[in-house]
Amino acid sequence: MDGDSDTYSGLGTGEIDSKVVQTFQKSFVQVQNILDQNRLLINEINQNHESKIPHNLTRNVGLIRELNNNIRRVVDLYGDLSSSFTKSMDATSEGDSSSGAAMKSDGKTGHKRNRPA
Repeated sequence: MDGDSDTYSGLGTGEIDSKVVQTFQKSFVQVQNILDQNRLLINEINQNHESKIPHNLTRNVGLIRELNNNIRRVVDLYGDLSSSFTKSMDATSEGDSSSGAAMKSDGKTGHKRNRPA
């Protein structure tokens, strides 16, 4: 994100609040940091596995737990981002019916699926 204000224009009826953008950026940075940490964990887990040294294999148990916890954190952060995005879009597009798919309060769009005859 380059800080260009018009990067976010055209969504709903106005621009996304800069505070919302900052929140998104912060969350994406957190996610990226966790994913970077996961890459290191996976590399270490693979090295330990290839070494077949009992101590290293035992250590993998804790590393895999840490990896699983990190994945849960990423899922939670993306869930929070999704919720925040939906709320911000609801706030910026109140009364805007020009969009083909209106966002419902549950965060789902009102698209109908056309079935073949």
